[in-house]
Amino acid sequence: MTADTLLTPAQRAFLVAARTVVLATIAPDGRPRLVPICFVVGEGERPLVVRTPLDEKPKSVADPRHLERVTDVLARPAVGLLAERWSEDWSELGWLRLDGIAAVLEPGPSEHRAAVAALRAKYPQYATHRLEERPIIRIVVERARGWGSLGNRAG
Repeated sequence: MTADTLLTPAQRAFLVAARTVVLATIAPDGRPRLVPICFVVGEGERPLVVRTPLDEKPKSVADPRHLERVTDVLARPAVGLLAERWSEDWSELGWLRLDGIAAVLEPGPSEHRAAVAALRAKYPQYATHRLEERPIIRIVVERARGWGSLGNRAG
């Protein structure tokens, strides 16, 4: 296992290489709500932390604090993340599921600034987004489960 103790080196590499994952929150009626997200994985953090911005891509609401995923997290912080790889060659299929507790991190703290820098390093598209002015969702991972081929190829 790696320093975060939840992931094997292959699982961590699979997660870090993934361009997106699916975030699952719990809606008020108890149904899962799924949305693909951009994200970064904390480097050497214990416990393992994943952060996702509330970026400036078109949204259904003007204030990102009113997004359904945010209101879900504030009311019911248990979330799931799924990174997966599809291939017509089924020997290359793989997925990694993470369960965690989410919180909304407002702009300002050094943790927020570090997350913005990491997100911009991973996604050049964020160079023009004002991420430093917008909240970030912080997910502390409690459990991880993987299946299939999580080796050398990117997710």
